[in-house]
Amino acid sequence: MALNKRELFQKRRLRVRNKLRKTSDGRLRLSVHRSSKNISAQLIDDAKGVTLAAASSLEKDLGVVGKNNVEAAAKVGAALAERAKKAGVSECYFDRGGFLFHGKVKALADAAREGGLKF
Repeated sequence: MALNKRELFQKRRLRVRNKLRKTSDGRLRLSVHRSSKNISAQLIDDAKGVTLAAASSLEKDLGVVGKNNVEAAAKVGAALAERAKKAGVSECYFDRGGFLFHGKVKALADAAREGGLKF
């Protein structure tokens, strides 16, 4: 049963999300998406189905448009933490999706923690 790269990613993403859902205790989900050119993150309330805060490397005010590196990910994480504070959010759980917790994803998480989010 040979699975292609996309199917393996989907399996990994669902496995991570289902494990996190069991221990979420009603907290918000910090969801990360990384592409080859950009990185973005959202704070999602799954119970209501709404996004409370979001940040992306596509935003011009962050100054990282067209860059997809560790520094850009750190700026996105810091911006998300700032917006989460304005929305009154201090705790969430980190949903890395199918991405490994390494490099850009780790930099985003560390910057969000330094900005005041707890997960």
